[in-house]
Amino acid sequence: MFYLSTAKKKKEMLSFIGEYSCRADNKYRVVVPSPFRKIMEAGQQEVFVLRKNIFEACIDMYPYKEWEMLVADLRGKLNLFDRTHAAFLRELYRGTQQVEMDGNGRILLPRRMLEEMGVEKEIVLAGMDTKIELWGAKAYAGIGMKGEDFAGLTQQIFGSGR
Repeated sequence: MFYLSTAKKKKEMLSFIGEYSCRADNKYRVVVPSPFRKIMEAGQQEVFVLRKNIFEACIDMYPYKEWEMLVADLRGKLNLFDRTHAAFLRELYRGTQQVEMDGNGRILLPRRMLEEMGVEKEIVLAGMDTKIELWGAKAYAGIGMKGEDFAGLTQQIFGSGR
């Protein structure tokens, strides 16, 4: 099941939910899981923007329209005549690539990007609201939190509720 939520700007936002184990073929093509394809189809999209995650050894997959909204927001915050801002934007775009789903719902993963991130053919595609994270299966298995750790993190972020 999938949902389209409406944002304040009256634009439909995609929300990816779930995690799916996949295997890339010899050409590094992977089938986008059916629930994710349905979300993309509902949003009339078939192109993803891939970039290295800033914090983790995974790849962020943004639907193209979501990427455009992210970049539009950044444009309003950056001054490209400021050296620090220009360096940030350059690094944000470094290695970023567009990929399009073919008629079979597959995308061609950039081999160089996978190698840089240590991702092999066994992968996990994890829905993260408006984007999908692409992980090596072994790395993804190693990042899970214990229940009490997640409870503590939740309390740290949202407070004790008092």
